Amino acid sequence: MDHMAQDSINVLPRSSLSTHMAPMEHSETSVASEREIAAGRQPLTAAQLEQRLVFERNHLPEARILSDPSDLPHRGDVAQPVSKLEVTICATKEVVTFQVKAYLHFTDCDQYRHTFISTYIAYNMSGKTRYFDTIVVGCGGIGSAAVYWLSKTSSSVLGLEQFELGHGRGGSDDVSRVIRYGYHDEVYSRLVHQAYSAWETLERESGLKIIHRTGGLQLARKGEGDHVLETYMAAMTRDNVKFDRLTNTELMRRFPQFNLESNIVGFYVEHSGIVDATMANAAHIQLARGNGATIIDRCPVTRLHRANNGNIVVHTTKGVFECRKVVVTSGGWLNKVLGTIGVHVPVTVTQEQATFYATPHMKEFTKDRFPVWCFHGSRYDIYGLPIHGNTGTKVGVDAGGHAVTADTRTFDPDPVREKACTDLVNVICPKFAGPILNTRTCLYTMPPDRNFVVDTCAYKGWSDVIVCCGAGHAYKFAGILGKILCELAVDGRTQYDISRFNITRDAIQDPTFKPTFFMGSGMEAKL
Repeated sequence: MDHMAQDSINVLPRSSLSTHMAPMEHSETSVASEREIAAGRQPLTAAQLEQRLVFERNHLPEARILSDPSDLPHRGDVAQPVSKLEVTICATKEVVTFQVKAYLHFTDCDQYRHTFISTYIAYNMSGKTRYFDTIVVGCGGIGSAAVYWLSKTSSSVLGLEQFELGHGRGGSDDVSRVIRYGYHDEVYSRLVHQAYSAWETLERESGLKIIHRTGGLQLARKGEGDHVLETYMAAMTRDNVKFDRLTNTELMRRFPQFNLESNIVGFYVEHSGIVDATMANAAHIQLARGNGATIIDRCPVTRLHRANNGNIVVHTTKGVFECRKVVVTSGGWLNKVLGTIGVHVPVTVTQEQATFYATPHMKEFTKDRFPVWCFHGSRYDIYGLPIHGNTGTKVGVDAGGHAVTADTRTFDPDPVREKACTDLVNVICPKFAGPILNTRTCLYTMPPDRNFVVDTCAYKGWSDVIVCCGAGHAYKFAGILGKILCELAVDGRTQYDISRFNITRDAIQDPTFKPTFFMGSGMEAKL
């Protein structure tokens, strides 16, 4: 079936659809998800139309075709009469799927045009609870990767997303995120090796370009942030990561776009660059669906509980599901889910932001001419990226936002941090700046030590609930974290060293632990 983009159109109300339902063993249903997908305007002959119907009948068992053009809700800008309406209903004991298709007839060419498709999935609320081997709660960067890797082992996988897929309310959207070997702790620089491998797998299976290598710089003023650079370089040395220590003159020789004072030093790591987050999330979901996984968006999870048979029951606003394992990757909302089983991770949620500049010097800041960079200052760690996904250079403050909650945050930029970024850029790289295109906000969800949490909830008697918190710096690792979560769910263990990310460490369990959100600095967080 062709699924191509077109403006959305009103669809049949539930009351209209229910009049066409074949008799079912369980008649009480609730519409669980609605997706309007329009097909393209490629003309279809009657023969092609018949071939399509045969294909759909063969792939939708227990289905029947209904034709009744009067049921189609008309739209003012549709001039041609509807000549054919088809409602395909696939009914099982637990699930009813409706596919509504309308065709317009053009007398001048005696052809049909496929104008839209609308799909309803209705879950039986009074009958048997639907079972999956694994349910992933939260389909952002890490969750979509987990669904993808799990779908490679089984089609009995359900991904639940409380908002629409690709929403901008969490921490996984945007067109560009930094990936880098330069890290303050070798536990992360070692994992970057595996992260690149996971992204390469996604690129190979999707045929899309996800990683863009640009090289990466870390910068600081002597006596101000250079101790952070030393921490990074020591960690990379222990892990045999190659880097070049550079003076300001050497930095400007490599990248003449910079204008650096003599007291600025830094280092360069070749294998750094950009991850296209928006594309990666979508690719993970689309491949997972192709492998047979089920994805339901706009479906908040309300609670978990233990079934009499030992499985986990997942309650949502669109039905009840049962599974063997649950993977919680819900970012700033993770305690809403975990709290229903008595688990709490002491995270701080902050509202962060990134600003895009409409530089007139675009040619100097393309990915093949300019690196990703981070400047470690006395108050902020400020990072920058070359142009990708739009026409603007990108700059932001790492972990500099105000504490919020995931539900009460605003989407309003903070002018103080906008100014801090602009002031720095005007000093160290003036052509990088320009009029502000836009400033986008996102959420960081950080444990007190700003290390990942990747563990089961066995310490509370829930070894079959697996939790992952990315601590506000995980997107570069999203692919490999998805694979790790898959291994934990399927095998009960992982081949990768996640011992430092356990949920029983002092930073998680000791309420007196002082938050330290600035990586490599050791400074106590001040929010």
